[in-house]
Amino acid sequence: MQTFEKETSKKPAAEQVLAPGFLRRIGAVVYDALLLLAVWFFATAILLPFNSGQAFSADQYFFPFYLLAVSYFFYGWFWTHGGQTLGLRAWKIKLVNSDDAAVNWYQVSIRFFAGMLSWACLGLGFVWCIFDKKRLCWHDRLSKTRLVFLSSEKSG
Repeated sequence: MQTFEKETSKKPAAEQVLAPGFLRRIGAVVYDALLLLAVWFFATAILLPFNSGQAFSADQYFFPFYLLAVSYFFYGWFWTHGGQTLGLRAWKIKLVNSDDAAVNWYQVSIRFFAGMLSWACLGLGFVWCIFDKKRLCWHDRLSKTRLVFLSSEKSG
């Protein structure tokens, strides 16, 4: 089974871009999830002194929103500064907008929250790329962004 294929577009063959497949995307997601977990530990350590050094309880609603904000800025910064998180870089994938340019914070916002929706629907938004002709997930379509596979000469 091939994990990526050329997009069907009206671009000349030399300009066509490879789209990463489902397994490559999930590999990058897992890699980034581990890194984000480490960032959450650090972000929690910063906040603990303001909670008397105690663990956060279920009635402290600020904490989950704090971690959500940390996650948003983690992904947003990487996506707007080069289009690659460390997971995307490891799997030779880059995030671009529909014009192959860098994404902006508006697109980051839509992509981040649409990505949460994709997971909330039991991952269906991610699995969608298997059936989509252009291999786009829900959050790709909604944010007008896409992931591209970088060949070895482009990733250096």
